[in-house]
This record gives sequence, C-alpha cells and structure tokens, in this order.
Amino acid sequence: MFQRASIKIYLFYLISVSFILLNVFFMVKRDQLVVNALPVLLVFVLLAIYSFDKILFMVVLFAPLSVQLSELKPGLSFDMFLPTEPLLFGLLILFFLKIIAERGIDRSIARHPVSIAIYINLAWIFITALTSTMPLVSIKFLLSRIWFVVGFYFLAILLFSEKKNMEKYVWLYAGSLVLVIFYSTYRHLGYGLYDKQAAHFVMSPFYNDHTSYGAVLAFYIPMLTLFAFGSLYKGKVRFFAFFVLAVLLLGFILSYSRAAWLSLIAALGVYLVIKLRIRFKPLFITFIGAIVLFFLFQNQIFMMMEQNSEQSSADFKTHISSMSNITTDASNLERINRWSCAIQMFENRPVFGYGPGTYMFQYAPFQLKKNRTIISTNSADAGNAHSEYLGPLAESGVFGLLTFLFIIGTVVYTAVHTYTRLREKRLKSIVLSALVGLVTYYIHGFLNNFLDTDKLSVPFWGFTAMIVAMDIYSRKQEQIAQKNPD
Repeated sequence: MFQRASIKIYLFYLISVSFILLNVFFMVKRDQLVVNALPVLLVFVLLAIYSFDKILFMVVLFAPLSVQLSELKPGLSFDMFLPTEPLLFGLLILFFLKIIAERGIDRSIARHPVSIAIYINLAWIFITALTSTMPLVSIKFLLSRIWFVVGFYFLAILLFSEKKNMEKYVWLYAGSLVLVIFYSTYRHLGYGLYDKQAAHFVMSPFYNDHTSYGAVLAFYIPMLTLFAFGSLYKGKVRFFAFFVLAVLLLGFILSYSRAAWLSLIAALGVYLVIKLRIRFKPLFITFIGAIVLFFLFQNQIFMMMEQNSEQSSADFKTHISSMSNITTDASNLERINRWSCAIQMFENRPVFGYGPGTYMFQYAPFQLKKNRTIISTNSADAGNAHSEYLGPLAESGVFGLLTFLFIIGTVVYTAVHTYTRLREKRLKSIVLSALVGLVTYYIHGFLNNFLDTDKLSVPFWGFTAMIVAMDIYSRKQEQIAQKNPD
C-alpha cells in the first residue's frame, strides 16, 4: 500500500515537472503559442487523476519561484506567472466541476460572513469591469482575482479541514522563499550588503522589487516565530523553524523596505493588544481621535515632514527617518504623485471608477508636472497606485474601496472572536499568527499593492482561509458541546 502511494507521488511530480518544462520550452522556443495546449492537457490529466490538494500545494510551493511570462518571452500582448497561473486556472475548472458534481459547496463556507464579503467585492469588480474604460483589461483582472480567491481561499478552506495542512501550507511557501533569499543575498554580496540601491533588484526575476519582497517576508515572520518559539513545536521541527526564521529575518533586513519594517512594527502592536486583552473601545476612540487631530493639523504636519530632508539611506536609523521626508526622497515623492493621480481619478469618476486593473494605463493625464519625480515614467504608462486602498478607489470608485475594507473588517472581527472561542492552544496560536501576518499586509497596503500577483495572494487569501476554517471548526465544536454537555 505504502509502495503504491509512493509511486503515485513520484508520478505526480514527474507529470508536474514535465508540464513546467514543456510550457517553458514552447514559450521560449516556438513562435506559435497554440502548442501550449499540450502542457495544458497535462494539467487536466493531473486534475483528473489526483485530488486538488496536491495541485494547490504545488502552486504554493512554486509561488515564490514563479516567473512572469514577459521575462521569458518579451513583447507579448499578455502576461502571466509561470507555472502558477496555468495551474490556478486548472484549479478554477476543478472547483466549478466540484460544485456541479456536489450541487454546491459546504454551507458553512458558502454563507460565512467573510465569504459574503468576498462575493460583494467580486460582484462590484464585475460591475465596474462592464463600465470600464478598458473592458478587456478589467475582465482579465477579474478572472485573475477569481482564480486567486478560488484556489487560495475556497479550496484552501476545504484543505484546512485537516488541521496539519495549515502548517504544511506555510512550510511549502517558506521553504521556497528561503531559496529566493539565498539567491538574493548572494547577488547582493556582489554589490555590498549595505548597498540599498542593489536591494531594489537583486531578488529579480522572482520578485519585481524590494517592496513586494519585503511585504511577503513580513507576512511570514509571525508564523515562523510561532513555529520557532511556540512550546507546541519541538525537536527537529523547532530547530528547522529557527533556521528558516533566521533566514527570513536576514532577507527582511536586507530588503531595505521601509514599508515592510513599519508594517511589522504595527502588527506587533496588534499582537500585544490581543495577548494583553486590551479593551477595543478605548483604542477605537484613540484611533478616531488621532485621525481628527491629523485633519485639524495636517498643514503643520506636512510642514514638519518637509523639514525632514533625509534621503533614503542604507543606514537603518536614517533610512527609517527618511520615511517622513516628502521634500527630496524620490520614493516618497513618487508615491505622493501616484496617490494624487488616484485621488483625481476618483474625483473624476467617483462611482464606477476607470475599471479594475486600468490605473497604470489611465493615470497619465492626471500626473501634474510639479509632482513628477526622477523615477516617474515619461508617459506615466507603468506601475500602479502604490496603495491597496487608493487603487480600488480610482479603478472601482467608492464602493470598490468600501467592499475591500468590508473584507478586512470581517476578517479581523472573525479572527479575534475565533481566537477567544478556541480552546486548543495550537489552533489559537495559528489563528493569531495568521491575523498578525495579515495585519502586516493591511498596513503595508497603505503604501503598496500586490494582490494582483500570486506572490502575495498565496498568504493573503490563504491566511484568511485559515481563520475562516478555524472559525467554522470552533462553531461546530461549540454546537457539539451544547448537545453533549457532559
């Protein structure tokens, strides 16, 4: 029995590797992309023979190592991440076949508040895709969002019904991420580890720049900290966790991503609030008070920031202080330029926006000459809004932002209540670590946006799925306890 299982596993990976090699070969060596049908057929063979969990795990494993098609075949009119997105498309097909065969999905998943929040967000993206200034771009954006959500949220919840799969999900991505860190650090050594400019590109082609690289490292550090220092993990697992955490921290520091550093500090604050059981109401009042004070004294605040002329620097202290420099720091100035364009686009089309995924093609007319920086593109035809919140505002209007915020609010509420409801220490720790990891990205989302990539979609939707899966589990346990009080 064991031998047969081993043969099946080896056969699975043989077919998987064959798919990857064939896909790359036909993309690079052939002019006719029709021949890609052959490796695609291999995907469906995999889907027909094996359960979805192996496919999903393989996508998670390859996500840090995935490369954009444009890197292999420049000049194409479309782009995708290889090998992950073709596999995600296969999972999408499998998901719909599963729904047809089983006449729906588990009601506890389908009707969960987080799932409903996601439906609302996707529905609005669909509506704004129909009203988009570039419908084809928006439809592609919608499809990519759907297969990310289906794979890393809906199918992942089913996967996480077996609790150990949550740790496996983390380990697979973290293991591949370690390889990327080694690769990036080796390249960085050639320029000197203190060279901040080199930190912007040494992780290429696996990550586009140091900001997405830093964001994903911040995402996984809380979970690996749990594995390394949690009392539930012992022996070889704990030792390996220490090693992986040390590597992640090395990559995190050498990313020189100020946004990532800030996000992890903020997430630590959230962790302390939950662990120390600090009451929410005073914090909420303080938060609202801080926002009010900001708007009352915003002119004075910006004047203080303008007085800070610290350039981005490899020196840690100076590098941190440069975050408030909006006078000479090109990175900060370019963000303000992109934010200004996004706000103007929203003001021009406040309800439906310009269409999902269209910001990079539409912001050129809104880029003022006085706001352009040395890193601005001449025609403003590249990049995004540098905000997970202003991006939807410009592309899908006010409801685009509100529906995304609704997802975040629902996830945070679910996580906190699930954490307090669970009795198993291991599961409580996973839920808390998942929430802290998500908070790093919620904070990071003010300064960048990467949810249109597999790199960040794996942890974002996957960690959300962990929280929902544990919420469903804890509620079922409560129902069982109520029926059997003894």
